[in-house]
Amino acid sequence: MSCGPLTRPENRHDRLTRDNLLDLEDHRLVRIESVQNDQRQVWVLTDRGHREAKKLLEPEGIRISVLRKEEYDPDTGELLGTGYSDHAAAVTSTAAELHQAGIGHPLAFQTEIAHRLGNGFVQRADLVVRAPAAKVPVLLLEIDRRTEEAHQLVHKLRRHADWFRLLPPDADKRTVDLVRSRPDAIDQLVGHDERLWRRVYPPTGREGTPPLAFVFADTTAAKVANTVKVLEEAGRRYWAPCRHDTFYRGITALDYGQAVPVVVTTLERLQEHGADAAVWRRLGRTGEQTLTAALDNPDVDALYRVQYERAEEKDQRQRAAEQEARRPVCERCGAKFTDQRWEETSARPGAWKAGDPSACAACHADDAARKEAAAEAERAARRRAEESAAREAAEAETKKSRGLFGRRR
Repeated sequence: MSCGPLTRPENRHDRLTRDNLLDLEDHRLVRIESVQNDQRQVWVLTDRGHREAKKLLEPEGIRISVLRKEEYDPDTGELLGTGYSDHAAAVTSTAAELHQAGIGHPLAFQTEIAHRLGNGFVQRADLVVRAPAAKVPVLLLEIDRRTEEAHQLVHKLRRHADWFRLLPPDADKRTVDLVRSRPDAIDQLVGHDERLWRRVYPPTGREGTPPLAFVFADTTAAKVANTVKVLEEAGRRYWAPCRHDTFYRGITALDYGQAVPVVVTTLERLQEHGADAAVWRRLGRTGEQTLTAALDNPDVDALYRVQYERAEEKDQRQRAAEQEARRPVCERCGAKFTDQRWEETSARPGAWKAGDPSACAACHADDAARKEAAAEAERAARRRAEESAAREAAEAETKKSRGLFGRRR
């Protein structure tokens, strides 16, 4: 198609682009596909031009659009060229606005990219842009001129979400069997790096799958609002994040691990304000943001870690306060039990050795000292009695010995 707005967005007229296209037409590399109502021409590559483009771009790893074949009416022989008319112009205009805002260079855009699902159905993305320098490593776009019902767009969202969940053909047997046996395995146990989409697109740099953008063109604000409402309600299971599985209350952080980030805007707003302006609205949010702000998730894992740590600290303080309130008080002196004394009096094994369970450590120590003093006094008295008895026995033995000696003489 004609790419003047994309390759030279600073031009106020397309004369240079038109001259180049006419030159390419002379070499049978491009042809006119159709003429729009405003007399703008839509150009496409010929088969020869497609082959030449592939030679130029494929060494750099750039994939080009699907070739638009020439189709003729079987009865009249007239060239049929309506497939890439207004819709193709809207796709090109969207790419041009992104490029002009610094989101992607001319070779960073691909159109009609096929995503084959497991049932053989192919879901195509109208436009794919890779702009890592603009913090948009990958963005899939669906351009809608309101020729489709809103629920058809929900089905597109569902099919994109299904494709993001697919495993690559060479996935190991253990992972395949796990996914087949457990419906939640793909979400809970299989990371994004192990899925098919990571073979095609780079990491997003954010949580979740590659983002999807719906750009509406040539329609009214009321129709856009109604369509977005249907997308938001009927497609919630695909774009909405989940709450973290935690028993702590007050944690507002969300889990975007399996969510498809979906943003919406209109081509008219892109052309009026620029693609780098606050013209994008993320499903699930109110108000419009810049593209990167809409794709970012400030309420994700980083916030969860902060909120979890705060909740842990609060819970620990509450548990400590509750424990302190249960701490026993000595019935004698009124002092609180130490942790060691509390454990001595409450632990079953050996609790009988703790003495009076109503006494604190100091009073228990006094009791032990008194008992020890009494025991020592008893031992001393016993020793004195034993010593006295021993002396008396010795004296008696001495007297007895003296008596026997005197009679013998």
